Amino acid sequence: MQTLEVEINTEYIPLNDLLKIAGVVDSGGAGKALVASGVVMVDGVQELRKTNKIRPGMAVNVDGQVLIKVTAAAE
Repeated sequence: MQTLEVEINTEYIPLNDLLKIAGVVDSGGAGKALVASGVVMVDGVQELRKTNKIRPGMAVNVDGQVLIKVTAAAE
C-alpha cells in the first residue's frame, strides 16, 4: 500500500480536493466521482460525502491501495 502525507495549513480540506492534491485523481470532479463510487474510506469508515471536511490527524484510504495521512502545517 502506498502511503502519502499531505500537510494542510487550514482547519480542514474537502475530501475531493484532498484526493486531487495528493495526486490520486487529476481534478476535483474526478475526486467527486471516486468518492461516489464507494471506494474511499475515512478513518476506516466508507465515505460518500464528496466534500467531507478532512482535518489533520485523519486518514483516508482509497480502494485499499493508497493511504493519505493529513497533518497540520508547522506554524
